[in-house]
Amino acid sequence: MDYSNMKPQDVVKLIRNGEITHQTSGMCNGYAQANLCILPKEYAFDFLLFCMRNPKPCPILEVGDAGSKLIKKMAKNGNVCTDFPKYRIWKNGVLEKEVTDITEYWQNDFVYFLIGCSFSFESELLEAGVPVRHIEEGKNVPMFNTNIELESAGVFHGNMVVSMRPIPYDMVVKAVNVTASMPRVHGAPVHIGNPELIGIRDSSKPDYGDSVTINDNEVEVFWPCGVTPQNIVMATKPPIAITHSPGHMFITEVKNTALKY
Repeated sequence: MDYSNMKPQDVVKLIRNGEITHQTSGMCNGYAQANLCILPKEYAFDFLLFCMRNPKPCPILEVGDAGSKLIKKMAKNGNVCTDFPKYRIWKNGVLEKEVTDITEYWQNDFVYFLIGCSFSFESELLEAGVPVRHIEEGKNVPMFNTNIELESAGVFHGNMVVSMRPIPYDMVVKAVNVTASMPRVHGAPVHIGNPELIGIRDSSKPDYGDSVTINDNEVEVFWPCGVTPQNIVMATKPPIAITHSPGHMFITEVKNTALKY
């Protein structure tokens, strides 16, 4: 089914009812999508500070009050427990399971963070005539762990995760300019070409997501990625954390244009 021209409220309803449990790239063109990280309140300030010190991979869109499940800013009636297609439950930095509803795991001291997602700028790329390969191939975006060290804050530390899109050489400048205008959803790329320089040995074997075709006239372009907090959770090992499953985002009711400069 083609979800690209559907309204966010309609797609979120399908997600909430368990009818959509797959990745959300290409859905609801023109609307921003968001990553998720949920932590106990005692870790919330350190994580907020970490995000503020590392705004490229962790641009904050909304922070919930302690114990609140309701999304207020990025949607009218959103619920962080039900409105992502798939979640990950982490215990002491280890992935315990993936689920489609976290209501039974909710704690009264939880604080949620909605973080900007590069899926948000993909419709802008397409509108500018820049191809987005994983959408063409019906796949999840390829994502990679890197050797790019981030600035620590309190207990939180670790390296950046990036997403990759192969871009034709003659469209790289256009892709950079289009995405640079949207810093709240990661902004401009952090690296272009030669993946080994940022610690990626094989760009055909992503750490998250799917492998995509890279043509001879294209170069790999890497953007900061909102899966970074999951890498940070693995490095920091809080007793419990909940994130989205990579590629399985919250579709907001906020237009991409509202997140531009």
